[in-house]
Amino acid sequence: MPSTDIGTSERILAELRGWVEHETPTTDARAVSALTARCAAELEAVGAAITLIPGRGGYGDNLVARTPGTGKPVLVAGHLDTVWDHGTLTSSMPFRIEGDKAHGPGIYDMKAGSFAAFHAVREILRQKTPTKRPITLLLTPDEEVGSPTSRALIEAEAQRSCAVLIPEPAGIGGSCVTARKGVGRFVMRINGRSAHAGGNWQDGRSAVVALAQRILAIHALTDLEAGTTTNCAPIWGGTRPNVIPPEAGCEIDFRVATLEAADKLIAQIMAMATDHDGITITIEGGLNRPPMVETPAALALYDQAKILAQTHGYNLPKQYRGGGSDGNFSAALGIPTLDGLGCTGAGAHAPFEHIIWADLAPRCATLCGLLETVEG
Repeated sequence: MPSTDIGTSERILAELRGWVEHETPTTDARAVSALTARCAAELEAVGAAITLIPGRGGYGDNLVARTPGTGKPVLVAGHLDTVWDHGTLTSSMPFRIEGDKAHGPGIYDMKAGSFAAFHAVREILRQKTPTKRPITLLLTPDEEVGSPTSRALIEAEAQRSCAVLIPEPAGIGGSCVTARKGVGRFVMRINGRSAHAGGNWQDGRSAVVALAQRILAIHALTDLEAGTTTNCAPIWGGTRPNVIPPEAGCEIDFRVATLEAADKLIAQIMAMATDHDGITITIEGGLNRPPMVETPAALALYDQAKILAQTHGYNLPKQYRGGGSDGNFSAALGIPTLDGLGCTGAGAHAPFEHIIWADLAPRCATLCGLLETVEG
């Protein structure tokens, strides 16, 4: 059991509701920064050393909160942004409790987990609980779009730390995450030559046809056994049925199990760029999140978390997850990383997004116990 009293699930849910009802779409820097400022003020009031890094590029502020102590800290990192636009609360997803489920935009991914991290650190400081290591809490504004402005900060804080805990949502069966696929994105743009689709068909060069050919080739690169998947969406092109389309394009998502697989796939896709016979294809992008590979150090963290979970009345299986997180960055640097320590639930990015609210206290207690006892 953690030495810190983190309270009941009912108490945690009551405060978490305020976070959920403070809508924080990634694209609204002011809204995200306002929630960041609330966290900073509350943590500073109980003794945390606060650093606010101003947002840039249209994204919100980053918060770094440190507890007193010497030696390499334990880093716990979450994000405050969600995929949901303003007005979702009133139009389609009001905060509500239905039996064992609490619904609301971003509650599962990942306000419940980020709040658990904030709450655990705040209570450790408020109750003056001794910890084996100092703690660094990092809350970021842009994870849902690939962490473009926070990645360098995440990596810098990870390199200063002895271990990294990521309270992303729990997976199937309440599982945490010890490995993740790497994630990459491309944008493919194709320019052709317009012509009348009836009178001058032979003069045209269809960008849509060229795109269709490349989409099929990219789809064929999927290798499920090797853990490689590709997906082309959204796609665009053309103006009218009677005009040979001069422009087309698509975005490409890919997932890989290893850096070697990433290098191979990137080379295959980039080789599709061409300038030939009236068709010009340009491709931009690459690997956004390196694979998070399971290591003995990560498994040692998992074993510690599993024992803590049992003391709080639940089993904690582990999972290899196809989706990426900020844990990919720290794991790729060789820092022991344990992910998926947030609340149980389902529906990330979906209209039925929810948590199993009764699990808030036991899951938060496990996270808090790790923050108290990880020795590095």
